[in-house]
Amino acid sequence: MHVRLALPLAVIVLVAAGCGRGSAGANDLEEPLLVAAAADLRPAFEEIGAAFEAETGHRVLFSFGSSGQLAQQVIEGAPMDLFASADVALVERVLAAGVGDPESQATYAYGRIVIWSGSTRWGGWSDLGDLAADGAIRNVAIANPEHAPYGRAAREALESVGAWDGIQPKLVYGENVADTQRLAATGNADVAIIALSLARASDESGDGEWTLVDDGLHAPLQQELLVVASDPERAKVAARFADQVNGDGGREVMRRFGFLLPGEASPPEAG
Repeated sequence: MHVRLALPLAVIVLVAAGCGRGSAGANDLEEPLLVAAAADLRPAFEEIGAAFEAETGHRVLFSFGSSGQLAQQVIEGAPMDLFASADVALVERVLAAGVGDPESQATYAYGRIVIWSGSTRWGGWSDLGDLAADGAIRNVAIANPEHAPYGRAAREALESVGAWDGIQPKLVYGENVADTQRLAATGNADVAIIALSLARASDESGDGEWTLVDDGLHAPLQQELLVVASDPERAKVAARFADQVNGDGGREVMRRFGFLLPGEASPPEAG
């Protein structure tokens, strides 16, 4: 069961695995574990969260949004227990503000960006150069690069191929990378540059087409997590969730959604 509540800067998702409870430990938290997570993590973390609850009995509430906005919320005292960012620099910013346990800081994945559109609008683009040369494109969606790491990567990649100036007048901005995909899926943009994880998730429904962008065109999307709970018991459970993400089961889920894991080979180049 997934319960979704709208918030100004993010979406909270209650991940519940059903009525069963695992035997890995007592549910010693009266309230759910609160995880602030980058929007590209939604399909993978929903699955990992359900497994975590089934194994431990601990409920998880995810707040998905742009890493920059989530980091600011955490710094300002939002009641979060774990911060999973799409940008290592934002984890460092949170730590510099005196929030979080530096011993818990860990890289869990590297992200990739893709050119994506709904199947009915797919133009067969093989790279960003094709995208820039296609005069039929009216709007291109990217996440806002001011606070969304995937938007910054999209801008850097477009700049690297000399396409930024030409495409900039056509740009529409999503609040985060998931919102960016929605703009293209609903026809408010012809095409979007989004996270590979979201493109992989759309493969399951068959409602999108995509091609991978060369990751040499932008700075690495190094994704890190950090325990930010101030309560020791909550911090303990947050660390267990971090272990779930970086454990064998979590890594298998992350790999399936196209994340590059430290020390592993690159994901496939087409979907």
